[in-house]
Amino acid sequence: MLLQIEGLTITHREDLRVLLEGFSLVLNEGDRAVIVGEEGNGKSTLLRWIYDPRSVEDYADCVGRRSGGATLGYLPQELPAQLRERSAAEYLAALPAGDWYRLAAELELDPRLCQERRPLRSLSGGERVKLQMALLLAGEPDVLLLDEPGNDIDLETLRWLERRIRSHRGAVLYISHDETLIERTANRVILLEQLRHKQRSRWTVANLSFADFMARRRSGFAKQAQQARSERRADREAMERFRRIQQRVEHEQNVISRADPSGGRLLKKKMAAVKAMERRYERERGEMTQPPEYEEAIALRFDGAAAFPAGRTVLDWTLPELVAPDGRVLARGLALRVRGPERVGIVGRNGAGKTTLLRRLLTALEAREGYPVGYLPQDYAEALDPARTPVEFLAPGGGKEAVTAARTRLGSLNFTPQEMLHPMDALSGGQKAKLLLLRLCMFGAGVLVLDEPTRNLSPLSGPEIRALLASFPGAILSVSHDRKYLREVCTRVVELTEDGLRELREF
Repeated sequence: MLLQIEGLTITHREDLRVLLEGFSLVLNEGDRAVIVGEEGNGKSTLLRWIYDPRSVEDYADCVGRRSGGATLGYLPQELPAQLRERSAAEYLAALPAGDWYRLAAELELDPRLCQERRPLRSLSGGERVKLQMALLLAGEPDVLLLDEPGNDIDLETLRWLERRIRSHRGAVLYISHDETLIERTANRVILLEQLRHKQRSRWTVANLSFADFMARRRSGFAKQAQQARSERRADREAMERFRRIQQRVEHEQNVISRADPSGGRLLKKKMAAVKAMERRYERERGEMTQPPEYEEAIALRFDGAAAFPAGRTVLDWTLPELVAPDGRVLARGLALRVRGPERVGIVGRNGAGKTTLLRRLLTALEAREGYPVGYLPQDYAEALDPARTPVEFLAPGGGKEAVTAARTRLGSLNFTPQEMLHPMDALSGGQKAKLLLLRLCMFGAGVLVLDEPTRNLSPLSGPEIRALLASFPGAILSVSHDRKYLREVCTRVVELTEDGLRELREF
């Protein structure tokens, strides 16, 4: 045994919601356990508590026990703000040069990064994740605790991450929204749920692959629902027969002659039998199979999105040089033509300039007339005021009808009434992503420009979001490394290289 958790209960202090109750888990060597669940269900809080219980004391009350002598290595979902201002040279200062060059080669990082004086915030998201992984792996921990390790890394590094998770000599406990990564690595699944409008928590630990777990879950729910329907149908039929018997006996009681004492005694026995039958039915009803409980799927739809006739040109764009904010030339000879209703996915190595490219494309699209453009940034802070609430974000004017509509929409995304009034910085990354997608749905855009649209959405929400975007009647330009998104949503995939954009057939 490397790590054991016993009887852990986590309560969110602000709204007194129980995120986890009586949770227990044993991790052994060779375990590759993924934590899945909808946004805001406590996945990151659980991982942080396992690494350091003190790290969640400012917002959660936790009761439970952690034991085991394993060394732990923790990768947070976001690089802490104070570290984002450090340079790579400062961040890696404690790492011996020999270890750095070995890990840089393994991670396919430019070894010159260890001399980089730019702040980490100016590096690509993928470069920041790789640097964190380098420092983490240098400590050779027994248990890797990884919170969204696949965020912001390119396709080649995702494949490296899959190999690294599978080959780690100890155990790996991780959170991921990348269904392909989960399917290729996890041999255990930990599902955290919030039921009855987040009034009751439930957790499940299964020693199965993710695909097998989901298949058994769907099959089990279908069987339970069928059994519940069958029992309730049988109960209704039995109650109809019972009511007929009861009415007949009551009728006989009303008409029997007082001069027939033997008949009265017989009817008294019949009525006692009827009462016993009623008690038996009530007892059996209490033991009936209950319909399955599960979190409701999110409900999103596009309001008034503009459809593009097939073949109509949405964008015909060229750029001699793509230049980074620091003046570096990232690519030359770029050209992209988009026709409606194409959905174009953009991929490329970390640091290639995909977000810079997307912003240039956004500027070009906004300069055109005739259709509104909706934008989802990779950094949610660009679009969300941390002090505002979700209701204020969707209904900035504060009108009664607008606030009511905003609350209804937020409810369809499984926000509780309390969460609707939380400040933005108290929401999970997935909740922020859903909020921004909801605004895009309400905006009526004809073109969507999306930077990593599925990066913080759970594997349970992912299929719904992919289906939503695949149904969008306009055009989509998006940066993504989500392989299911690229296959199911995008009609074209292009790769950003130093020599421009090239079409990809396989990825």
